[in-house]
Amino acid sequence: MSNRRLTSILKLSLLSLMLVFTSSAFADPVKAAFVYIGPTGDHGWTYAHHVGVNHLKEVVGDDVIVTEVESVAENSDSERVIESLARKNDIVFTTSFGYMNPTIKVAARYPDIKFEHATGYKQADNVSTYQAKFYEGRHILGKVAGLMTETNVIGWIASFPIPEVIRDINSAFLAARSVNPDVEMKIVWVSTWFDPGKEADAASALIAQGADVLFQHTDSTAAMTIAEEKGIYAFGQASDMQVYGPNSQLTGIVNHWGPYYVERVQAVLDGTWTSTDTLRGTKEGMVRLAPMRNMPNEVKQVASKAIIDLMTGAAHPFTGPINKQDGSAWLAEGETASIGDLMSMMFYVEGIESKFPD
Repeated sequence: MSNRRLTSILKLSLLSLMLVFTSSAFADPVKAAFVYIGPTGDHGWTYAHHVGVNHLKEVVGDDVIVTEVESVAENSDSERVIESLARKNDIVFTTSFGYMNPTIKVAARYPDIKFEHATGYKQADNVSTYQAKFYEGRHILGKVAGLMTETNVIGWIASFPIPEVIRDINSAFLAARSVNPDVEMKIVWVSTWFDPGKEADAASALIAQGADVLFQHTDSTAAMTIAEEKGIYAFGQASDMQVYGPNSQLTGIVNHWGPYYVERVQAVLDGTWTSTDTLRGTKEGMVRLAPMRNMPNEVKQVASKAIIDLMTGAAHPFTGPINKQDGSAWLAEGETASIGDLMSMMFYVEGIESKFPD
């Protein structure tokens, strides 16, 4: 090969590298929007997403421009907000179950915009879904509750009768019964994700029924505050709520959305984004626990073993034999529930005496 030809090849290679560097270094930042059901200061569900977004901004830096819209009701307002954001952003994250249909409708009108819907099940070419295995966290908390209750009554503040909530109730109850066969569960449905007044009233009602350990599938810290005032135990929801119940919080589920948000925004930057259905749990770190407090070491050991068993696959929260509430068989001995069964769960397991709201 002649020196002249070699020089030409080197020049072309250098020019190609410069073009690649220039295109990547000066690419427009991704505009990412997030729609929230509550305020970022709820110290629960929405706060956990907000923390995840802050992680996104720290990692991706100037390559992302973030817009957050708080307290968007799950009604016609949500479709209007989502569409407004679709006009101005490259990717829109809608972070509550009730945004599912509005997200699908808006996505159909904006095929070039990417959408990510949390906890739903409807997808499209430009709509991904993502959620965490919260029921794994509830399994761990259920064992703690079963060992810590003195009245054998566990209370649950429930939002809406959807599979996500129902399977968490069932998971916690089954785990509690596995360590304490005498446990009962009382459930109060509040028909809201975030209403501190209703949540506080529900907590008080459950305590009046004998509950001395409270779960919640709602977003404010009101239940934790009531538990602290009444001198009973409670679990945080979605975020660490220990500051609101220093003597009451045993532990709690802490949702870690940040790595997922980085992954999906980076995919938009790289041009590799595709519609996916993501489900991650304790093993992947999307579901974690707040520090364990206010419990004996032997209870911590049970909880720690449950975490390890879930992460290694040695245990599954829904392992037979399990019957439905009406006594009919659901899972045989040693059989585990499929993801499809869990995502569509609309029944209580045997032993729970409550009814769904009308």
